[in-house]
Amino acid sequence: MELNHGHELESGAVDGPRLARLLGAPDLAWLVERARRRLATGQPLTGSVSLRDPTPAQRAAVERLLARAPGGGRSLMVRLDSVDAVLRRSGASPNGLAAAVEALTGPVASLARSRQEEEDAWKRAYTPLDELVATVPALAEWAARIRADGLARRLGRTPDVTFGLLTGVSTALRALPAVPVVSLPAFAARVLGWAHALDDGTPLATITLSGARALTGFHDGQGTEWRREAWASVGLLRDELSSTVLTLNLRGTPALDLLADDGEPCVLTLRQLTRRPPAVADPVVRICENPTVLAAAADTLGPACPPLVCLQGQPSAAALTLLRGLHDHGATLYYHGDFDWGGLRIAGVLRRRVPWLPWRYMAADYRAAVFRCTQPPLSPLVSTPTETPWEPALATAVAELGVRVEEERELELLLSDLT
Repeated sequence: MELNHGHELESGAVDGPRLARLLGAPDLAWLVERARRRLATGQPLTGSVSLRDPTPAQRAAVERLLARAPGGGRSLMVRLDSVDAVLRRSGASPNGLAAAVEALTGPVASLARSRQEEEDAWKRAYTPLDELVATVPALAEWAARIRADGLARRLGRTPDVTFGLLTGVSTALRALPAVPVVSLPAFAARVLGWAHALDDGTPLATITLSGARALTGFHDGQGTEWRREAWASVGLLRDELSSTVLTLNLRGTPALDLLADDGEPCVLTLRQLTRRPPAVADPVVRICENPTVLAAAADTLGPACPPLVCLQGQPSAAALTLLRGLHDHGATLYYHGDFDWGGLRIAGVLRRRVPWLPWRYMAADYRAAVFRCTQPPLSPLVSTPTETPWEPALATAVAELGVRVEEERELELLLSDLT
């Protein structure tokens, strides 16, 4: 064991050579280590420590230290009080065993203090989330979940790295949703200083996408297509062609006018909507969640059907871009979707991005639908409950009755509104 010693001893100082002879032998290393472990854990250097199946050399070393033969048996027992007394009496360590252990092995850090320092460092690592929630309260629940599930800690590994990671995440989330829509690399370059900062698989992208979904309520999932749409839900585009929206009888471009004359559905890409959006809008535009409604409207009403937009599930970047444009041109938007927690969540996501009024999408409409739809029996609700800010009574009614009414089961009623 290495130890610091000099030729002249101050009062209470360790006598290095003498201490090395008494306690520094390799065969006493186990004894020193047991004493050090007690110091680190805040335990007193009193009582006994033992070594199971000691070697003859280890027994002999203890005998030299204490000047008496240790007890027999399979274990070697040593009283720390006795070692302390020997060290003080001999002058090898006038301050006793604790000072001797530090002289032989170096300063002993308290494990409790080390743990507290580490805990404080991890608390500081999460401070970017506290600052984010102060400016974006809607992310409070998400931030609490990030703390609880340990995702940031696993990805960051150390407090300093995690602090930097969450600082980047918070910077990105403050800039979302992006209006107008922008490519993901361009956003990353502008906001984070590196175009590849939000590439798939990076810790920054993983946590930022989680927060982005919390902003929009985008559903759980996996895979490339799901990530593309999840980013698009906050206005960040992987490309301009994969994001689409389904429409019927919209006008405002030559292509739309031609299809509306024939009463045929149209699929618009985000590229079309950002480069040449419809130049006009009807006073009223209705929105549905499911393609079946739009297809039935085209089959039944053709060119006579009023303008209709279909989300096809979660509102895509293309759908949001189109609906914002129609609203800006003066259209009043009316929305209908599935009466279940998923459908209500989609409606809430859309409402946070684009103003709309309910189209047979109130508590009274749900209760009437449940009364009408008896065969086949309605399915029970699944998924997590959500709020309905446009009419809180709707969420209450859905929770009370506990069944889902898909939009397709309301098809006849919806078509009557379009006639």
